[in-house]
Amino acid sequence: MCSPRIPSIAIKLPLPPGFMTTLYNNHERFKSAYLEEFPGFYAAGDAGFKDSDGYIHIMERTDDAINVAGHRLSTGLLEETVLLHPDVPECAVVGVRDELKGVVPLCLFVSTGAEGDEKVGREVVDIVREKVGAVAAMREAIGVSALPKTRSGKILRAIIRKIADGDEYKVPGTIEDASVVEDIVRVLRKRG
Repeated sequence: MCSPRIPSIAIKLPLPPGFMTTLYNNHERFKSAYLEEFPGFYAAGDAGFKDSDGYIHIMERTDDAINVAGHRLSTGLLEETVLLHPDVPECAVVGVRDELKGVVPLCLFVSTGAEGDEKVGREVVDIVREKVGAVAAMREAIGVSALPKTRSGKILRAIIRKIADGDEYKVPGTIEDASVVEDIVRVLRKRG
């Protein structure tokens, strides 16, 4: 489930020889997962857009959704909404465990504002409530100095989720700056 404003990416068939011809011991799953949604195309499982120069920008995985009290929400849509705040150039939204709702969204954001991250955090929650609705159940948006990323720029959302849930995690060797993880641990411990 991707954001209604971000289209799925599909690749016109035929694909190059040897490219994803099947799934090991499960050809039916391969057909249903990759070939049936868009007949004549291979569904990449990503959503994004093509810019005016012809470059494709991957914005989210189409299966990157969280189930909040029975409602499936796209974390990509929530992130897109958070980025409407003028002082938030970058964010990550993950689903964290919640006793009542099962999972709720948690937003970590990098702020450019000088007024303080708590104020921006409250404004971010208000924007999500206004644009997405109360169903999003976003109660927390927390400012951090940076988001944990690989050297290629991919945000390590699984680590953020594990830290927030109090689970064990392993920092991959591909991380750009391991001290960012330590900062997130400190910030989220303060949160409780």
